[in-house]
Amino acid sequence: MRSMVGLALVLLAFGAIAEEDESTPCDNVETDQQNYECSNYSRQTAERELSTAFNDQLERIKEQYNGQTAQIEDLSKRLRDAEVIWKQLRDADCKVETFAEKPGSKAFETAQNTCLAQRSDDRSEYLQSLGLQ
Repeated sequence: MRSMVGLALVLLAFGAIAEEDESTPCDNVETDQQNYECSNYSRQTAERELSTAFNDQLERIKEQYNGQTAQIEDLSKRLRDAEVIWKQLRDADCKVETFAEKPGSKAFETAQNTCLAQRSDDRSEYLQSLGLQ
């Protein structure tokens, strides 16, 4: 399990740092503590990117329906409602993925961070792919 989590973290971090070319906690991960720090960094990065993708989508709705207040409000509400439901599903999925780890342990937090980072990355890609018409 640890090697799978480590590999997932390295892949997530690589995607996050490919654009930045700067040192991160995910460089040269060799210990459990470094793995934990990388998972935390990956989660924070993914959640920041998700927030940006969500806000960008709201802006695209405003641009696409410029001057059509009812459509903007309706579609924005639908997007916000979908985000709430998605977060519930994400959290439920991550509870399944972290079941084998003791809550409060570094292993649990690392697994949870990794799960949340992966789900947030997937959601960001989805939001960015929406071509609302």
